[in-house]
Amino acid sequence: MTFSSPGDQSYSPDAEVVELCSELIRFDTTNYGNGKSNGERDAAEYVAAKLGEVGIDSTIYESEPGRASLVATWEGEDPEAEPLLVHGHLDVVPADPKDWKVDPFAGEIFDGCVWGRGAVDMKDFDAMVISVVRARQRAGVKPRRPVRLVFTADEEAGGLYGAQWLIKNHPETVSDCTEGIGEVGGFSVTMKDDLRLYLIETAEKGMNWMRLKARGTAGHGSMVNNDNAVTNLVEAVTRIGNHEWPLRLTPTVKEFLKTLEDVLGTELDPEDMTETLAKLGSFSRMFGATIRNTANPTMLSAGYKVNVIPGDAEAHVDGRFLPGYEDEFFATIDELLGDKVQRETVIEDIALETSYDGRLVEIMKSVLKAEDPQSRTAPLLMSGGTDAKSWSRLGVRCFGFVPLQLPPDLDFMGMFHGIDERVPTASLEFGSRVLDRFFSEA
Repeated sequence: MTFSSPGDQSYSPDAEVVELCSELIRFDTTNYGNGKSNGERDAAEYVAAKLGEVGIDSTIYESEPGRASLVATWEGEDPEAEPLLVHGHLDVVPADPKDWKVDPFAGEIFDGCVWGRGAVDMKDFDAMVISVVRARQRAGVKPRRPVRLVFTADEEAGGLYGAQWLIKNHPETVSDCTEGIGEVGGFSVTMKDDLRLYLIETAEKGMNWMRLKARGTAGHGSMVNNDNAVTNLVEAVTRIGNHEWPLRLTPTVKEFLKTLEDVLGTELDPEDMTETLAKLGSFSRMFGATIRNTANPTMLSAGYKVNVIPGDAEAHVDGRFLPGYEDEFFATIDELLGDKVQRETVIEDIALETSYDGRLVEIMKSVLKAEDPQSRTAPLLMSGGTDAKSWSRLGVRCFGFVPLQLPPDLDFMGMFHGIDERVPTASLEFGSRVLDRFFSEA
């Protein structure tokens, strides 16, 4: 079916997005890690119902009781075309209500924003996709090609009960897809005046969450002890935490800097990022982590009584490595640990990087330009990780594309896993319109 330009459509792809986002937030899908979760089943059934109302059937898979992921196929104009994977996750990280201005699971709407855990990560995208799908289905306007809709469990803990489980147990759900979009890119960073740079994710750092173990000689707290497990551990943790990792520029980051030079009209010294980071505002925190490996100590555990020197001590470290620098990362970690502390992997996942080119990239650029004539785009290397790592193992070329036009004064990066997480309603509506155009062309 052909139809007039998206601007002339009689349906509104953004009509429901704010309400859908608010309703999704009200499902407390907190993921505590280590297999502990409130579960995603209710949220998955809600999504299935919303899709079912417009004639799209879903299949819900449970890796464990309550750990539910949903898969559905949205039929396209060309049924023979390879399906496009569109993926989001239903789980969220914990939120302590006492730290928030609002109940993090109430989905309140005020001050022009939808507030709550998951508003940014990533029930905003889930809502945008569902809103567009429902509007187009009701109007009888199909996407250009079939779209495989996947809403997963457990992304916030590495996907062991979600995407990783699906590719191991039901690879057929996405194995016929060659391209996909999901979190985190697509959002805008205001550079100057009304010029906005939209960052499309093409790469992700690899992940190694490790447990460090130190053993020593247990004894009385009043005695001299030169083999103290706590001391051995803390010295190693301090070396890791204080280590200055060398600057490493991947192809994605080089392309980003090239675009940034053009946007700013100035040359940037790749060996001195201080000035560059200063020009990126709140985004500098994420970008700063994309130009080097990182290893951050996050947990310590030792002892059971103040006057007893324990025989062992443990720490956890969140390690992230750039594409192509995994060997350097582990060699450095082992050197910093020394011979008194051992490491073991708790959760690990690959780094990935794809080139910033091709038909899908050009479509993302054009649909952003259509909705925001002041837009420019650039590739993004994401410091965290997403389910794209899992899909890439089946040969899917993944991009982060959650299109959001953001106010210049919003600390968007601070919203990820932060308190008072919120997304502007206007940004949700903008994103729905962009995705509507995208599905017509992709």
